Amino acid sequence: MKALVFGSLNIDYVYSVPHFVQPGETLAATDRQIFCGGKGLNQAIAFAKYGLETWQAGAVGAGDGQMLLETLEKVGVSTNLVLKKEGPSGHTIIQNTPEGENNIILFGGANQQITKEDVDGVLQKAEEGDYLILQNEISMIPYLMEQAYKKGMHIVLNPSPVNEKIFEMPLEKVEYLILNEIEAAAILEKYGIPKMAEGEMLLDGLMETFPGTKVVLTLGKEGSRYGYHQERYAQGIFPVKAVDTTAAGDTFTGYFIGEMINGKTPAQALKTAAMASAIAVGKKGASPSIPVREEVEEKLKDR
Repeated sequence: MKALVFGSLNIDYVYSVPHFVQPGETLAATDRQIFCGGKGLNQAIAFAKYGLETWQAGAVGAGDGQMLLETLEKVGVSTNLVLKKEGPSGHTIIQNTPEGENNIILFGGANQQITKEDVDGVLQKAEEGDYLILQNEISMIPYLMEQAYKKGMHIVLNPSPVNEKIFEMPLEKVEYLILNEIEAAAILEKYGIPKMAEGEMLLDGLMETFPGTKVVLTLGKEGSRYGYHQERYAQGIFPVKAVDTTAAGDTFTGYFIGEMINGKTPAQALKTAAMASAIAVGKKGASPSIPVREEVEEKLKDR
């Protein structure tokens, strides 16, 4: 095992709409598509398409989860650690506008039925030095982090969606914290840093609050930043017409950590991740939009 993505697996119902529905409004969608998603599944696919040995852990519904497992297996992700639970898989309802913006309603389903026993069973298969990639869409994350830390795993956390559950986690045990500016501001507010902080100020606050953690901060059109001790790197975006931003952050996470596992510098990892996520936003769907590494490297050559 190299990369263990322990996270959510969702069925995404994506509706194309002229604008986000307003309170009290009934809005006709111009199209509906069904995709496999969930931040866990998307990140596992990003790792696999990058070219790493990747295992998915998590849970799906016994009656509706097969398409999720097949989607992972098609790109080479091992699904032996995915559990089948009674009831439905997690799912989302996504509104997607012509500008490529989206908003999401999330139902946790099987993702929220993970137990301590499930965690223990999965981590028996992991080894010291493996990378554990987490988000915030499943149950038992604090326990999972504690046990993985004891085992000597590298813990990567993408604290999305950001909510009160984040502050139940032992964040000091995280080696890589990968988050966007909204998530950063919400976390730092809990530590007394006002919401008006932005950009480099957010990176400063995160580095001060979590001095033992390697921080990767994405800033939308302002690109991305990396900070750890005396190291700081910045990377701009690769402009592209946005079609669907759903999996951009998950693609960035997979490619950045993939590069770091493969011994690249943080600056190189930021650049590769920026290109991968730019390709992803130019395509429809979550997991289908994630590029393979050969496509990313080809695009980088053109730059």
